Amino acid sequence: MAFAKIGPSILSSDLSRLGRECTRMMECGADYLHLDVMDGHFVPNITFGHPMVKCLRDTVGQDPFFDMHMMVSRPEQWVKPMAAAGANQYTFHLEATSNPGNLIKEIRESGMKVGLAIKPGTTVEELAPWAQEIDMALVMTVEPGFGGQKFLEDMMPKVRWLRTQFPSLDIEVDGGVGPNTIHKCAEAGANMIVSGSAVIGSDDPRSVIALLRTAVADAIQKRSLDR
Repeated sequence: MAFAKIGPSILSSDLSRLGRECTRMMECGADYLHLDVMDGHFVPNITFGHPMVKCLRDTVGQDPFFDMHMMVSRPEQWVKPMAAAGANQYTFHLEATSNPGNLIKEIRESGMKVGLAIKPGTTVEELAPWAQEIDMALVMTVEPGFGGQKFLEDMMPKVRWLRTQFPSLDIEVDGGVGPNTIHKCAEAGANMIVSGSAVIGSDDPRSVIALLRTAVADAIQKRSLDR
């Protein structure tokens, strides 16, 4: 069964205090941390790479689960460096590689879990052949590369289709997700929720994380009762 998990997107935090912010999010009840890696090629922006991930891991310890969202044009290049830096899950974009099968195998051999992401313009049927070889599918609910975009509700049929076809798969949504949009995501079948400014920018992140988790858990329970 896929359980409710909430992962604050740390790119929305004060980057000058990143270690402290990661610790604060975990203390507020986060289940994992979502780290956005952008290379300036696959997406226009540039963020950070494996040296910063290693520094974060050394600072926050072994417990926080690092979900690396690799918005990079050559995801094969960074598997080993990210594994060595302390990443737990390597989520690459289907659009960025010509050989997903080899990349999935390489990620597993490096000791990380495998996430596979699709942009809004990519059909869920293109992800489907790999769904039983991965740990998590990420359905982007905005165009990757920028924060603060409007949630794309028309991505929910992708989530719903994946949940129907692969009941135990972890399905993550990322982009514009917060208290106002969580119920749409939860009802569609998402169980891993990435939220940036809605959590980190809140005066009470603990309450927002709890609200998001409760919405997802309630939807999971309803689906189990409906079966």
